[in-house]
Amino acid sequence: MSGPWQGAMIAERPCIYSVNLALFRAARASDIVPASCYPEVRHEAVNSATHLAEGNIVPAGKAPVIMILAFTGGFSIMSIELLAGRMLAPFFGSSIYVWGSIITVFMLSLSLGYLLGGRLSLRAPSLKRFGVIFLVAGSTITPLLLGGDAIMDVVFAAIEDPRYGSLVASVALFFIPTVAMGTISPYAVRLLVDTVGHSGHVAGLLYFVSTLGSALGTLLTSFYFVLWFEVQHILISLGLALILCGLIALLAHRDQATQAREASP
Repeated sequence: MSGPWQGAMIAERPCIYSVNLALFRAARASDIVPASCYPEVRHEAVNSATHLAEGNIVPAGKAPVIMILAFTGGFSIMSIELLAGRMLAPFFGSSIYVWGSIITVFMLSLSLGYLLGGRLSLRAPSLKRFGVIFLVAGSTITPLLLGGDAIMDVVFAAIEDPRYGSLVASVALFFIPTVAMGTISPYAVRLLVDTVGHSGHVAGLLYFVSTLGSALGTLLTSFYFVLWFEVQHILISLGLALILCGLIALLAHRDQATQAREASP
């Protein structure tokens, strides 16, 4: 054997070649891949083909869809965070204590959402499950619309101190929605990463898009939305936008699965 496959490369990394099933067969026929790598390479190749047939690998053409969904998720998070201040103000004021409570709850919720999204992405990631995350995130906004004032009435009556009252109210109202939205970015990274070598670039690009959405959500909500619309109407729009994103992901998954079945022999 000669060329780039010889010597120390084979000795140091005997079983790390990642090729699809067709390339594996061609490589084995031409003795490009060492015999010791056959089981590992074939196993990974078969898994790749199986995941593609099941819709668990996202083709390059679906990357813009995932980017748009991540942008919407980032937009919604910051928009809801700003609206939280408007919702709590009639009960607890808008002092530094209230905003400290809101920011703390959102940061902790996002950190747990990132952790949960990373864990979920380990189990057969797909656009279908990505869409379900958006549907869940959109549905968790419903309690804010139906029972937000009632919850704050109870908290305000039980806790007079605006520091702890705003903290408890923030947890009760925004913890679950923010955790759900926090799972979006790490799950999206997993869908877009195809090789370890590109993982840093993909993560950086996706978090750039998500943070850009957050910045735009902050600007539009604080400059325009709160002046033009009622808080309830903005929340309804954000919830519907998240649900729409979920439906788009489900449709993209179905289209991908259909194409995979048509392409299979």
